Amino acid sequence: MLHDRLTILGIMSGTSLDGVDLAICRLGRNPDQYEIIRVETIAYSTEWIAKLKQAESCSGLELMQLHREYGKFLGQLAKQFIGNTHVDAIASHGHTIFHNPANGLTFQLGCGAELAATSGRITVADFRITDVAHGGQGAPLVPAGDATLFGQYKYCLNLGGFINVSYDESGKRIAFDIAPMNYVLNRLAQREGKSFDESGKMAASGKCIQSLLDKLNSLSYYSAPAPKSLGREWTEKEIFPLLNENYNTSDLLHTYTLHAAEQTAKYLQQDGRVLITGGGAYNSFFIEELKKRSVAEIVIPESQLINFKEALIFAWLGFLRLRNENNALSSVTGARRDSCGGAIFSA
Repeated sequence: MLHDRLTILGIMSGTSLDGVDLAICRLGRNPDQYEIIRVETIAYSTEWIAKLKQAESCSGLELMQLHREYGKFLGQLAKQFIGNTHVDAIASHGHTIFHNPANGLTFQLGCGAELAATSGRITVADFRITDVAHGGQGAPLVPAGDATLFGQYKYCLNLGGFINVSYDESGKRIAFDIAPMNYVLNRLAQREGKSFDESGKMAASGKCIQSLLDKLNSLSYYSAPAPKSLGREWTEKEIFPLLNENYNTSDLLHTYTLHAAEQTAKYLQQDGRVLITGGGAYNSFFIEELKKRSVAEIVIPESQLINFKEALIFAWLGFLRLRNENNALSSVTGARRDSCGGAIFSA
C-alpha cells in the first residue's frame, strides 16, 4: 500500500483508562499535509474498566481470550465510528497490560486480526514488539511523529497516564518517560469517589508533605539516563507504597503534583516553545507549578490536538508502516537500530 495519501483511523487507549480515542486522519508524504477529519473519545463501561484492571492477573488462557475480545470490541467501535467515511486502514496502539523491556517483554491488548475482521479494514497493531526485539524500550513511539508533524516546537510534552517528553538534540530525536502523572493522580482522586481531580482543584487546596516529596524525588529512576520508560509495574512498586492512606488526599495530590512538576521542569530549562497535550493539559494547578519552574514558553493548543495528538500520531506511524518506512527511532528507544514496527492484518 505505497500510496502518497491515505486516510487512517488512529486508535489510542492510555493507562489512565479514560476511554478509547478515535481519530480519522488524512495523511501524506509531506507532514504539513495532515488533516484531522473527525474525532471522538468513547468512555469505557464499568465492565471494561474492571476487565482491563484485572488483565494483569489473568491466566495465559484468560489473557488470550481477553486479547481477542478486546480486539473485537475495538473493531466494533471502529466500524460504528467510521460509518460511511472513507478509511483506508486502522492503526491501533492497543491497551498496555505488561511493559518490561528489560526482560524483552511488552504486551498491548487488542488482537489486530480480530480488529481487522470486525471492522472490515486493514489494521496495523503491535507497534512495540519489533523495537523490543532489537533491544529497545519499545517506548515511547510518539516522538517519531513529534519530529515530523510538530518539529516547529522545541519540546513536545505529553501529560497522560505518564509524562513523556521529546526534543531534538544534535540532530537526533531524544525522548523518554519523565514520571507517572494521571495514573497516580486519578487513583488518588478515586479515594474521594471522583474519577479524576478536575483542573487540579483538590491538589491546589492541599499542602505539601515535604518528607514525602523528598522520598519521591529521590527515586533512582529520575537520575537514570535516557533511554528509559515507565509502566504500571514500576509505579505500583515504587510510587504507591509511599502514598500512605493516613495522609489527607488533597495533601497527597498537592505533593505528588509538585513532584511531577519538578521532575518535568528539569528537562525544560532552555528557551523555546513547549507543546503540551494529553489530559494533564487541563490540570491548571500542574501547569501553574510547571511555569514557575521552567523558562520555556508553555503552549497549550486547541482541545482537539490536546485530546487526540497521540491517536493522530499512531495513525501516522501506521501510515509509515504501510509504506515500509521506519517508525521507531533508536535514538529514543535505545534499540540497536531504527525499525519499522507493527503487524499488518488484512480485513
